[in-house]
Amino acid sequence: MLRELYFSFVDFLRTFGALQLFFLRLLANSPAILVRRFGLVVQQVYNAGALSLVIIMICGFFVGGVLGLQGYANLAKFNAEDSVGTFAAFSLLKELGPVITALLFSGRAGTALASEIGLMKATEQLSAMEMMAVDPLRRILVPRFLGGVISMPLLTAIFSVIGLFGAHLVAVDLLGVDPGAFWQQMRSSLEIGDVWEGIIKSMVFGVVASLLAVWEGYNAIPTAEGVGRATTRTVVITAIAVLILDFMITAIAI
Repeated sequence: MLRELYFSFVDFLRTFGALQLFFLRLLANSPAILVRRFGLVVQQVYNAGALSLVIIMICGFFVGGVLGLQGYANLAKFNAEDSVGTFAAFSLLKELGPVITALLFSGRAGTALASEIGLMKATEQLSAMEMMAVDPLRRILVPRFLGGVISMPLLTAIFSVIGLFGAHLVAVDLLGVDPGAFWQQMRSSLEIGDVWEGIIKSMVFGVVASLLAVWEGYNAIPTAEGVGRATTRTVVITAIAVLILDFMITAIAI
């Protein structure tokens, strides 16, 4: 058992180190791709971001509605119904917005990236590019990585805005909270640091989710089963990494 644990730990360190080197290669090639192949990046922003808008907006609306219901039900015990807006804003901007958006992104766009790249590897398209002296990392991986990194903060902002609208609809229109107090309490309680915390989280989660999706797809076993496992690992590892990083960033911010 100890021998198996030792080799498992060594394999983990080896994989983690290879992931860091892969990440550095992506960063080193990103400026050139942004300048020379900006159209590819825009296309991947559309694939990863615009095509995820529907699920982001629907989930954001209902998450905001749940926050409005829960906030009203609990704050009413202390005669503080007017603070429902503050409760919803803090929850969405600092925690739920970045985290849920990252999980939804990994489930929709991350799996699409991993399966697409894995299928290209299984059908030897990446090998064909190398035979034609085309670097797959620059032509395929970097634009998809940058597309995910750019899309995540935008999707998080949309999720938070739609969530606040859902909370306002439930708290004000359905439960009778005063609309002026709803927004005034929110504006007086929120600080710029709270907004920046959510922005930083969304950027970090975007890098992690995009990196893991591209990495898993590029290193997938070139079979149907291997591509399926890579897609599954993308969702699982991204979810774990996002929650761990969320705790770490929150602890630093506090």
